[in-house]
Amino acid sequence: MSATKISDYAKRLKAMAHLGLTYAKDEYDLERYHELEQISMEMMQLIADEPLQRISDYFSLKKEYITPKTDIRAVIFNAEKQILLVKEKGDGKWSLPGGWADVGFSPKEIAVKEALEETGFRVKPTKLLAVLDKRCHPHPPQADYVYKIFIQCEIISGEKTQAFDILDVAFFDENNIPELSADRILPSQIKLMFEYLSNPNKEAIID
Repeated sequence: MSATKISDYAKRLKAMAHLGLTYAKDEYDLERYHELEQISMEMMQLIADEPLQRISDYFSLKKEYITPKTDIRAVIFNAEKQILLVKEKGDGKWSLPGGWADVGFSPKEIAVKEALEETGFRVKPTKLLAVLDKRCHPHPPQADYVYKIFIQCEIISGEKTQAFDILDVAFFDENNIPELSADRILPSQIKLMFEYLSNPNKEAIID
C-alpha cells in the first residue's frame, strides 16, 4: 500500500475520531474514539516527516468540524516571461510566494500580503488559475488536508527583498526551474502556470 493511500486512511480516521470526540456522550464511545485518534496519529507518524508530538498537538486543538486548510500561492511573471520563485529557509528549495490563508483576509489579499512579505514586490491579483486538492497530486504525505489556490498577479511596485524565512528571491525561465519544495509546489504545477502565460484564455482548473 502506498504512503499516499495510508495518509488518506489516517486523515479519514482522524476526522472520524475528531467528530466522535466532539459529539459523543457515552464514556465507552469516547474511549473508542480516543483509541481511534491514537491509531490515526501513529499511522501518520509512519509516513509523514513529523514528530509524534507535532501530530499530537494537531489533535489537541479545539474540537470542531474538521475542514481542509487553504494554501494560497501568487503566480508572478516578468516581462521576460520568467516566473518568480522564493527559496524556502525550511528546506532550501524553491516555491511560489505564498502560504496558509489567514482568518480575516480574502484569498486575493493573502496573495498580495504573502508576495510583499516574501519578495518585496507589491502586486495586483488579476486571475484565478487553479484550485487544487493536494491529495490529487503527488506531494509528500502530511498531516493536514489541503486545498491549494493559485492566483496570477502582476507587479505594480517595489523591489526584490526577502523575509526572515526566505533565503532568496529570483525569476526563472521555464526550462531552468531550480529544485522545488515538493511539499509546496510540483514541477507539473509550475508547468501549468506557464500554460496560463502562453494561453491567457485558458480556463481555471478546479479539482
